[in-house]
Amino acid sequence: MKVILLSGGSGKRLWPLSNDVRSKQFLKLLPAPDSGVESMIQRVVRQLRDAGIGESITIATGATQIESIRSQLGEGVNVVTEPCRRDTFPAIALSCAYLYSAGVSDDEQVVVMPCDVFTDDGYFLTLRKMAERVSADVAELVLMGIKPTYPSTKFGYVVPERKISDDCYIVKEFTEKPDSDRAEKLISQNAFWNGGVFAFRLGYLMNIVRKYSENIDFEYLRDDFGMLPKISFDYEVAEKAKSVAVVPFSGEWKDLGTWDALSGQLPSDTVGYVRTDDVSDTQVVNELDIPVVCCGVNNLIVAAGADGILVADKGHCESLKQLVGNIGDMPMYEERRWGWYKVIGRTSYPDGHNSLTRMIHVNSGCEADFSESGFRSKVITVIAGCGYVIVDGEERLICSGDVIDMKQDQNFKIRSLESLDLIEVCLK
Repeated sequence: MKVILLSGGSGKRLWPLSNDVRSKQFLKLLPAPDSGVESMIQRVVRQLRDAGIGESITIATGATQIESIRSQLGEGVNVVTEPCRRDTFPAIALSCAYLYSAGVSDDEQVVVMPCDVFTDDGYFLTLRKMAERVSADVAELVLMGIKPTYPSTKFGYVVPERKISDDCYIVKEFTEKPDSDRAEKLISQNAFWNGGVFAFRLGYLMNIVRKYSENIDFEYLRDDFGMLPKISFDYEVAEKAKSVAVVPFSGEWKDLGTWDALSGQLPSDTVGYVRTDDVSDTQVVNELDIPVVCCGVNNLIVAAGADGILVADKGHCESLKQLVGNIGDMPMYEERRWGWYKVIGRTSYPDGHNSLTRMIHVNSGCEADFSESGFRSKVITVIAGCGYVIVDGEERLICSGDVIDMKQDQNFKIRSLESLDLIEVCLK
């Protein structure tokens, strides 16, 4: 059984902590078993492995998320990067081509799921059941159906035709995001929410890919990614499948895509440097080094990060994405596999040149490449730690207090012997 996790999105609904690079699945805000915190993607991978089905995980994502994935999950997962965003069918097709080119059998069961679902252990037992139904040839495509708790207009619905076992139904039809009246009627027909989880044999999906390219080699498809239609997996595969089954799941299942939803899962009402007095039903998350103080407030979400500050009534969190859609032209905080950086200053001058100041942390034993183009010069001051700087192939030791002066187009790497904290000033 192979698992494909879909990791995409810009996460603007959880601004200012999320951005185009640091999507919601990478925010380390959920309580972890070791009494620390973990992100949504770390939680899902941990649950897969705890269930015994996480030995082969492939993550489908965009190039901007690679560093966050490697930082949080290490090298223990495969990562397939899409050259551009073209919806879920191309992403899944490319990931399956990766498995095919790696020698995975056409008969192997593949399960595709989102990486940011908040759910319980029963969800992962249901994934195993779905793979078993594929192996038993119950249908060429097997879906997960979430038992509805209210007539939602945000989800698609899967309408069952007949029951073929205690935990599996043949699917009659799909309905995409109905109005509330239609949703109530669908629930009366025992319809399920479409959980966005699919199981099939690898060969089944590769035969669909062959409609668009006779060459289904991974590198070929990635180089000519535009040949695949920009369409969702539901429309391209699920609604065209000759036989579809659904396995129901009725446990905990939440979309933590808004601050209101996420606030109920935080380990504490306050995270970070926060002081409160006489507040109720209010959660405060602060990633800044300065304090956030709240007095006499009710029913609020307060979030402070490098990209901005949010103060919102919980009932208005749904409108956040539209409000901040065009705020900020670059991420102010980004995780890398070697550590992280935070922008602490940007200035434009009358003569047309710009400056950028960043605080940089390089984890112990890691190497960071700073050979970025577009800057006239860089000055880096070592604040703490020890390591080596490699400039145009020449290596020298650096420690706290040392200054590195970089000129344009020089190749520049830093290798840490212990954790390094740096201040970088770039002129452009």
